[in-house]
Amino acid sequence: MEKNIAYIALFAALIAVLGLIPKITLAFGVPITAQSLGVMLCGTVLGAKRGALAVLLFLGLVAIGLPLLAGGRGGLGVFASPTVGFLIGFPVAAFVTGWITENWRRAPVGIAAGVAAVIGGIVVLYAFGIVGMSVVMGKTLSEAAMLVTAFIPGDLLKAGIAGMLTSSLVKARPGSVLSRS
Repeated sequence: MEKNIAYIALFAALIAVLGLIPKITLAFGVPITAQSLGVMLCGTVLGAKRGALAVLLFLGLVAIGLPLLAGGRGGLGVFASPTVGFLIGFPVAAFVTGWITENWRRAPVGIAAGVAAVIGGIVVLYAFGIVGMSVVMGKTLSEAAMLVTAFIPGDLLKAGIAGMLTSSLVKARPGSVLSRS
């Protein structure tokens, strides 16, 4: 129990720290950050439930006003911004990523984690992000989808990094990758 709580808190902190990495804000108000890598790692390392809980803890801290998002943003106002869909999608993305990593046992962990990060951390997350951008910005779904295409190369790189880090962690400390234990 205590180990799970510590891991959940640690990964919520990891997402926050990854928001400190220098970011680029696109013209339509959505920043490119490394925080989605943290969401992917929550799933690949912690598994579905613990990964989603870590992201929910992070979002709870953001909601109460801690400036943990890229650019030092926090508070309830961020849930009315163009990034709202991505924020709402974070825990779902971590859950799906974790579920795939937990259940796809036939593949080596690095491959399973990398593919899971693409499906959960990109496909699922973009689905939420596109809908959120469409609603907040008054764009059609296809217009919002075109806006997020700028994120695809970086997010594919993050998914690869998540797969490699998870694989390396399994080799170095197998018991610490809860998605596979």
